[in-house]
Amino acid sequence: MPSRFRIRIRRIYEAPGTEEGYRVLVDRVWPRGLSKEKAAIDSWEKDLAPSTELRKWFGHEPSRWNEFALRYRSELAAKTERLHELLRAAGSRNLTLLYGARDKEHNQAVVLREALAELANGSRSFSAAD
Repeated sequence: MPSRFRIRIRRIYEAPGTEEGYRVLVDRVWPRGLSKEKAAIDSWEKDLAPSTELRKWFGHEPSRWNEFALRYRSELAAKTERLHELLRAAGSRNLTLLYGARDKEHNQAVVLREALAELANGSRSFSAAD
């Protein structure tokens, strides 16, 4: 068991690492050209991904990042119980949030990690990790 619970973010197209723990895809749409076997995920949480409308509006435009993050956090506020369930599913293992976007700094996993960290802070030690 890790000494500190960690929430990592990683691009789904990268090979799984050794300490990723519970691997969760957080995209609403399955990544192009990737088989489910190669993805090696424990769960696909498409309901925790940004809404289709928000995803299309954002379009991975860095200039819209701050507004996207605010809107996505608003969507996540209505899903607090599901966020708690995700943390419980990971248990004492690290949690790795997987995304398909090319931009490592401007994607939903970054925002989701922050939201999960806030929830996790109350009940266990937390460390953000890439």
